[in-house]
Amino acid sequence: MTKPHKPNGWIHAIDQNLERWALLVFYCVLVLTMAVEVVRREVFSNSSVWGEEIVRYSFIYLVWIGAAAAVRERAHIRIDVVFGFVSPRAKAFLYLFGDLVTAVVAGFALYWSWESLMVSWKFGSVSHGLRVSMVWFLAAVPIGMTILMYRLQQSIRRDISDLYHGRPVFEGERLFD
Repeated sequence: MTKPHKPNGWIHAIDQNLERWALLVFYCVLVLTMAVEVVRREVFSNSSVWGEEIVRYSFIYLVWIGAAAAVRERAHIRIDVVFGFVSPRAKAFLYLFGDLVTAVVAGFALYWSWESLMVSWKFGSVSHGLRVSMVWFLAAVPIGMTILMYRLQQSIRRDISDLYHGRPVFEGERLFD
């Protein structure tokens, strides 16, 4: 008899917490930079261009990685009223349909964002305040969409497995009750 496969510890930890860790880093950068800028502006009557850029680009990373985290937890805003009137099997198909539509949209976003990233790479554009390559900031969308598509693949596989085994589909947490 063979032992069941146990995932590698650090790979499992990354799979479970990738978005949380990334969101924590970008949120801390955003809050700390904003706090420094407020003190600089209000106490020293001085501000910087770089602070505004760091906050802006941290927020952009927060949004795109947060979208992937929401897919993982099925926490996107949705209209749940329809789900109360359908069978568990129909509910699973509706979630699968939603995930497939999201995957198509994410595929378009990934394609077009990658193209703009490559144009920036080719021409060497830099940010105005930080004078850092815009590639680092434009990468937020392809990174977020790649993680989102990975999470969608996990969600689709989970839903198909639940459907096949007759289990109720994972619905995530409700935002409002």
